[in-house]
Amino acid sequence: MSRSDAPRLLVYGAYGYTGRLIVERAVEHGHAPIVAGRDRQKTRGVATTHGLQARAFAVEDAVDHLGDVDVVLNCAGPFDETADSMVDACIETGTDYLDITGELQVFERIRRRDGDASAADVTLLPGVGFDVVPTDCLAAHLHRRLPDATHLALALEADGGVSPGTLKTVLSDISAGGAVRRDGDLRVEQIGARTRVVDFGDGLRRAISIPWGDVSTAYHTTGIPNIEVFLSLPTNARRAFSLSRYAEGVLSSAQIQRGISWLVDRYVEGPDAAARSSGEAHVWGEARSTDDRVVSRLRTPETYRMTVRTALLIAEKVLDGEAPTGYQTPASAFGPDLVLEVPGVERVDLVEDEIVARESAAE
Repeated sequence: MSRSDAPRLLVYGAYGYTGRLIVERAVEHGHAPIVAGRDRQKTRGVATTHGLQARAFAVEDAVDHLGDVDVVLNCAGPFDETADSMVDACIETGTDYLDITGELQVFERIRRRDGDASAADVTLLPGVGFDVVPTDCLAAHLHRRLPDATHLALALEADGGVSPGTLKTVLSDISAGGAVRRDGDLRVEQIGARTRVVDFGDGLRRAISIPWGDVSTAYHTTGIPNIEVFLSLPTNARRAFSLSRYAEGVLSSAQIQRGISWLVDRYVEGPDAAARSSGEAHVWGEARSTDDRVVSRLRTPETYRMTVRTALLIAEKVLDGEAPTGYQTPASAFGPDLVLEVPGVERVDLVEDEIVARESAAE
């Protein structure tokens, strides 16, 4: 949809770590997004730096600020606190909605708005960053390779540090517990309840189970009824997650969460330009049926660099009217090869003989 000759993009949370990077790249690509956020001073700071229009408003008041906007890209996390209000406003104003969440519960709630979005001729497409473009596209590719797959496993490994927003989300997820998809249903389980050894292509890594967004999105994209996601972590980090179950009652305290949020804002910075430029991420996936198994891998740029590129790529496609209406995932909207449009992404398919040989070598 377009209200003018020049479709308009609004980036909400534009002064956050990832929001700033997305705005910077958008300007480099010739776009003039509206920068927005709750904090007036910080929002104006980003706008002044790039010569852009600024809008300061609370997400609860978004409906009053989207009348001339074609696409909203929500970068303000935790998305559990911002997505619902922004989705409501987008449906009411006929504005397409994107965000960079990886929060499982957010995907599930937005998915339930599919009918409302379709009736309003609106696209709802959360997860346009590293959470979950590479994994969603790999899931769709594996399903394409093995259409009768009944089980899907995904695993991730990333270089570099994390942004303040991501760390807050991880701490929130620990208090919420984990999840897995079994026979089409979401099942609650402890984070790190399962481990497996994964070959990302440059050696074996031990990974723990996590409630990544693909437990929701990959099911929507592929229909595979059994889905689990793993994250490769150093030994000490795996131990910390295994101990997290003992802290769940404490971390669920609103007061403790506010204190942690303050500490993160004060002392945690995201990866610097050198780390973003040199880092890499790896995604591994396996689809199984009763009679067959396929494995594929992705190598991508560093996670935040990847998020900036995929978010802008998808925003451009939606602005051009290429996205279906209703609730979508990156791969359901644009197919499994979407991720290959990002420079620096490589995909490798393993055949059964290669899989067996690698597993035998590891024993």
